Amino acid sequence: MADDLAERARGLHGILDGQAEDSERLGRLTDDIDAAFHERGLYGMWVPRCLGGAELDPLSSLEVVEAVSYAQPSAGWVLMAVGLSIGTAGSYLGDDAVGELFGGERFPVIAGQGTRPGTARARDGGLDIGGSWGFASGIRHAGYIHTAVAVEETGEPRICVVPVGRATLIDNWDVLGLVATGSIDYTMDEVFVPGPWSHPMLTEEPVRGGDLYRLGIIQIAMIGHSGWALGVGRRILDELAAMARRKAGRPGQLAGSEHFQIGFAQAEAGFRAAAAFAREAWGGAWDTLAAGGSLSVRERTLLRLALAHLTWTVHDVAQFAYRNGGTTALRSGTLQRLVRDVQAGTQHITSAHGVIRACGQELAGLAPGKDWRFLDLADPTR
Repeated sequence: MADDLAERARGLHGILDGQAEDSERLGRLTDDIDAAFHERGLYGMWVPRCLGGAELDPLSSLEVVEAVSYAQPSAGWVLMAVGLSIGTAGSYLGDDAVGELFGGERFPVIAGQGTRPGTARARDGGLDIGGSWGFASGIRHAGYIHTAVAVEETGEPRICVVPVGRATLIDNWDVLGLVATGSIDYTMDEVFVPGPWSHPMLTEEPVRGGDLYRLGIIQIAMIGHSGWALGVGRRILDELAAMARRKAGRPGQLAGSEHFQIGFAQAEAGFRAAAAFAREAWGGAWDTLAAGGSLSVRERTLLRLALAHLTWTVHDVAQFAYRNGGTTALRSGTLQRLVRDVQAGTQHITSAHGVIRACGQELAGLAPGKDWRFLDLADPTR
């Protein structure tokens, strides 16, 4: 199943690349791409097998997201964001919710925002939620929203899943990059969420499915972001090499330039090293989980550091490509879009400098007794 899904993802290169400009013009993925994700089973990559999904392990997941992101970064971003929401709903929600969501002929599309929470008040049978949320990647394709809240009475962070019709969508996606993700904002006011339709945000205890879901939401999300960076970084280097072979780019700085050749070798080496670190970290983490163990603090640190390092390495690759791409990088087209998308991708919270700082604290032995809570180190007893 894993190899088959990766091959299906690679088979979408033509439509993803060919409809990249149309997707940007729409501010969302085209209907053809959305339909292809359904038809190829890609939306189900992290859905538990017991619900008909692929339940992909981390290394196989990297391949799938990398293949889609290589062809169109916005499509890879939507796939990993939506796939996360669908898969974790299938694993962590209550039986009544899962029976309704996964009872149709195809998987539900769930999108939203799971970092900055809205508010929730407990009442009999569930929660009343409200607030405003941003960056709901893929919500234009969704029937349901995955949204973070903090329960007022306890402070507990939870994820709620509600029909998209209960929210007010705000058409405000005017951005530099990842334009086709349609990551608009939304609000909700006094929406009731029945008990089975929410789950603890930080849970690593699956109701359904296997070891994948013992990673918890944030670490499954990090698989997606790592795969995205792998695909975009590889595509930029391939595009730049193709330009050099065509004698394109900034005059005197590509094919015949020693400066370019050295720089390209360094960019290639940096990217390959960062990619190897990411795959090593995920391979080690998966070996631990598959053997029945729990991730150590150090393993969690390395997953976060590998993602941040890979993301910022790809940023450096994009800067090198832009400096050497001349007017090809300036004008509308593939290279310009890739460079813009990388700038947007670096702004995600998973690669923020605060995460890197916390990684440094743990690696240097400056955070004794602390463990990771979401994207920061904290006292595990609190």
